[in-house]
Amino acid sequence: MANVDQGRPGGGVGAGAAARLGVVRAVLWLMAGVVAVRQVAVVVRAPRSERLTDLETWVGADGVLHVSGSLYDSTRFTGTPFGGLVLKTLTRAAEQALGWGWTFGTLLLVVALGLVTARALPQPVTRRTALLAAPVAVTLLMLSLPVRNTLYLGQTSIIPVLLVLAGCFAVRGERVSGVFIGVAAAFQPALLLFVPLLWFTGRRRAAASTGITFAGATVLAWAVMPHDSYAYWVHHLAGVGLGGRADDLANQSLHGALLRLGLEGPAEIAVFFTLATAVAVFGMRRAIHYARDGQLLLAVAITGCVVVAVSPTSWKHQLLWVLLAAVGRVGKKASSRYVWPVAVVLVMTLPAKMMVPNVGVLYPVRDNVVLLAALASALVVPFLSRTSPYYRHPVPTVYAPKTQTRFSWAPLLRRVATRPNLLLELLLIRVTYAAYQRTRLEAAGSRAVAEEHARQILTVEKALFLDIEHAVNHAVVQVGWLRDFFDFYYTSFHFVVPLTVLGVLYWRRPADYRWARTAIGFTTVLALVGFFFYPLAPPRLMPGLGIIDTIHGVQDFSKPDYGTLTQLANQYAAMPSLHFGWSLWCGLTIAIVAPRWWMKALGLLHPTFTLAAIVATGNHWVLDAAGGAAVVGAGFALTHLLTGPRAAPGTDEDDGKTDDGAPRTATSGPRDPVRG
Repeated sequence: MANVDQGRPGGGVGAGAAARLGVVRAVLWLMAGVVAVRQVAVVVRAPRSERLTDLETWVGADGVLHVSGSLYDSTRFTGTPFGGLVLKTLTRAAEQALGWGWTFGTLLLVVALGLVTARALPQPVTRRTALLAAPVAVTLLMLSLPVRNTLYLGQTSIIPVLLVLAGCFAVRGERVSGVFIGVAAAFQPALLLFVPLLWFTGRRRAAASTGITFAGATVLAWAVMPHDSYAYWVHHLAGVGLGGRADDLANQSLHGALLRLGLEGPAEIAVFFTLATAVAVFGMRRAIHYARDGQLLLAVAITGCVVVAVSPTSWKHQLLWVLLAAVGRVGKKASSRYVWPVAVVLVMTLPAKMMVPNVGVLYPVRDNVVLLAALASALVVPFLSRTSPYYRHPVPTVYAPKTQTRFSWAPLLRRVATRPNLLLELLLIRVTYAAYQRTRLEAAGSRAVAEEHARQILTVEKALFLDIEHAVNHAVVQVGWLRDFFDFYYTSFHFVVPLTVLGVLYWRRPADYRWARTAIGFTTVLALVGFFFYPLAPPRLMPGLGIIDTIHGVQDFSKPDYGTLTQLANQYAAMPSLHFGWSLWCGLTIAIVAPRWWMKALGLLHPTFTLAAIVATGNHWVLDAAGGAAVVGAGFALTHLLTGPRAAPGTDEDDGKTDDGAPRTATSGPRDPVRG
């Protein structure tokens, strides 16, 4: 919230605004409660053998806390000896708290973590931020992959994070603060990196207290459990090699990344220690700088990101530090302030496969996306200093003049005139398309229902004399070059042309880009509704019609899941046809935006060829194209309703500066009131 809030610090609000803030706050807390209930339901509904598995390895009948020998004999226990000592004394209580009790206890820790984080935001903050930060923080924490992983496995990884934040922001007295952080380090030794942060920012008593507490807890564990302490600190080099394979994707540390890249043995160890030392030195320098700048929460987040990178193992449930980095402010323009927090939230709440396309060359990025976010936070991202004039007053967003429409009652949104941030657009397009793919796959209906709907479509087409699929299909099959042309067109232009149109508009016509992007977004969402409620078998998958599948080859209708792509895509997502819908969107967009008649005509050829291709290849009925045209029309209509008419021709982007080249303040107007 603080990252994007540009309000007046400490400003008061009127009675009406206060009431609205109260309603918004109540809604946000309700959302946080709904998310929490959802997470509990996921855990409770899971099979008993699959949930709370990490907790079971501690306190189950064969758990490591019941073994007579070393905790590390089976390597299932990965904590420190001090952690084992504490858990061993709480074994009976933990056994009684399995299931609901343990899960609800974890939820309470998450709420406490969110409250402490909201309290730790750099001052001064607006009243709006002060009221809304806590429910927003709790909701994001509940949605994050580390918390979800912790709830499902029964882990305790939230405790060290909460202890550090409490030590830095919630307790009074440097010595007490150091005790909290020292106990956290006793559970996770890499957290000793907070000692230099405390020392070089003037909190030397806290740094000393942290070291003393950590040493005391470790010595106590040595005294009570000498064999286990030797196994952990000496034999396993402070826990290295415990738990799962270090090259597992769940290990988002530099060590895990190097192993996944193929480095092994002494060479990998040397590279790891070199990189870890560099990350620790430069990352801690940045953390100390921002702590001295008055952004202690950001400094804590950066230090935590360094911990993630340099620890030999940083499992999924130990990665909450990266989410805290979202509090940093990045960018001089107000429209850019959302990019960094949105990117962090997406990385920390969505699977890596949704963030990065499934392309071989991008596998190293996909497999290490959280590590890369941690390294970016620690080393690269240019967080603004509080002394920067843009920290409180970024360059304001420029809006186009308000347009009039016949829908005067509609809540028209302001049209942003400047070019949107490219990184944010790419992230949102990728995530939206991944969600579309997943939703489309989940919308698959049964074969019997899809075939029944196909018979309904064929009946309507016969009544309208539109049942031309068989004739067109067989006519094209007889001409080899024509069949090859339509096969190539169907498989090659579905994504290339829309992405090209969006790219050209983004670069040359930013105002038109927003309008066109919104229209295709609404079109796609409406198409998903059709896929859900009307699964439809395409002509090529209808037995008895004699349609030749020109692309996938002969179908074996005797198999339950016939169709070569059944397991990869929803074969019954045919009504409406997005193949035709997206091509029609391209054609209409080009026809509306293009300055010359021949460009408009060329653009309209694309939906024409696409219509012929989807029928000739046996992939769609004619009425599927009609459905595609309907959702495209509805998409443009909704865009018009919500954002007003398309911007006038000649609209250009504003650069966010005044006539003399200085950054425009919140009271500065556009250079030209007609522009945008």
